[in-house]
Amino acid sequence: MNFKIAKLKEKLLEKLNETLKAVLPIIAIVLVLCFTIAPLEPGILLAFLLGAVLLIAGMMFFTLGVDMAMTPIGENVGTCMTQTKKLWLMVLLSFILGFIVTISEPDLQVLAEQVPSVPNMILVLSVAFGVGLFLVSSLLRMLFNITLAHMLIVLYLIVFALAFFAPGDFIAVAFDAGGVTTGPMTVPFIMALGVGISAIRNDERAEDDSFGLVALSSVGPILSVLVLSLIYRPDSAQYAADSIPDIENSVELWHMFAGEFPEYMGEMAVSLLPIIVFFILFQIIFRRMQKRMLIRIAIGMVYTYVGLVLFLTGVNVGFMPAGNYLGQVLADNPYKWVIVPIGMVIGYFIVRAEPAVFVLTQQVEDITSGTITAGAMGMSLSIGVAVSLGLAMIRVLTGISIFWFIIPGYVVALALTFFVPKIFTAIAFDSGGVASGPMTATFLLPFAMGACVSVGGNIVTDAFGVVAMVAMTPLITIQILGLVYELNSRRTEKTETERAVAEFAALPDDEIIEL
Repeated sequence: MNFKIAKLKEKLLEKLNETLKAVLPIIAIVLVLCFTIAPLEPGILLAFLLGAVLLIAGMMFFTLGVDMAMTPIGENVGTCMTQTKKLWLMVLLSFILGFIVTISEPDLQVLAEQVPSVPNMILVLSVAFGVGLFLVSSLLRMLFNITLAHMLIVLYLIVFALAFFAPGDFIAVAFDAGGVTTGPMTVPFIMALGVGISAIRNDERAEDDSFGLVALSSVGPILSVLVLSLIYRPDSAQYAADSIPDIENSVELWHMFAGEFPEYMGEMAVSLLPIIVFFILFQIIFRRMQKRMLIRIAIGMVYTYVGLVLFLTGVNVGFMPAGNYLGQVLADNPYKWVIVPIGMVIGYFIVRAEPAVFVLTQQVEDITSGTITAGAMGMSLSIGVAVSLGLAMIRVLTGISIFWFIIPGYVVALALTFFVPKIFTAIAFDSGGVASGPMTATFLLPFAMGACVSVGGNIVTDAFGVVAMVAMTPLITIQILGLVYELNSRRTEKTETERAVAEFAALPDDEIIEL
């Protein structure tokens, strides 16, 4: 027992260390800004700092819970349903999993509130249907060895064709949908499912095909919202940003957080319930896991629940007002363009605080046996998100249509698929969904909204689209990482060949004859 407690403490400290490395730079940037060029009201600053404490604790428990519960469930379900070799059962289970896990995604509820003229429940069910459908297509791709790049090219051609017919107010929101739907609940589960399905395959493409599920699942929500936009054509699609709270003292600050805890406790209980019910039914039917593993998963579920409640309370109550106010102040000063480099610096560090990024980078390193390190992945994601935030701030300041960024970006990303190793294409398109999670939705999007309010822009067309930009740029940077990796591999191989030839040529004639 003492050994288990010591092991758990060691794991918690490891997760705490990872979380502090990710979150402290963001806190430092905000503090530097608020004490120099972007002064924050004391109440908002205190709310941000308290939110940061909750975020750190929440990420620590959430990432531990994912390791203990979500990942083993996903891998076992993936392996078990593939071993049945019944195609109809695999298709049905994949669809149900995609549907219920998407409904469980907290970011989807945020998105539903932001889409004008579409009833929340219709939007949630439509997006969940889209993810379920595309998770099935991911499964079929893995089973029938269909190239991911070819599927992505066809699907994004359909997406852009629909986008040209959709109302302008929906386009940015539709692309945002693809990012926020693949958040802290869906990503660990879907990625683990892919690992489980590919685990029983022995062919050389099994490792490559274990990625790509998040990539295809991200397309479903975009198509769902675009189709809905053609059905629900609004006369007016104005979005009113939330007001920034006025905090007079520390007691009011605590009441603001305490008042939100019950809401997120209930929301997360409802979110996790479908997954728990599905797992219980899975265990009753297949009886795959032993008692010890079941206890571990139950404890992991508790950690996941606690972590998500703390995390979402911290970012929604503490980070969202700070992001909005910071954006307003920076865009309101005489040197408005300073918001572009500042946005890039914030974007560089904030992606490291996304819960699902921990899951992806670690899983990539594990599956590739360290060939693609978590550090290289993290750096590529940070560069990608920094570029996306710079472009997003240019959009806010100028009002340039998102099409001028999204179309060239995806053309470059899809063109790179022909030149990089297949595993990097799959990881890159997975990364797009992973990078745009709750930190983007609750800090970067309000940051863009605040800036948009100050410059007098249209929030729906100019501020929305931040999530879409964050989801797009990693597709390019991760594939460039793959290109560099491929070129280095070829250079190393060529050098070794030349060395072997030189060593052979240097041998005496009698040894060459003997060989």
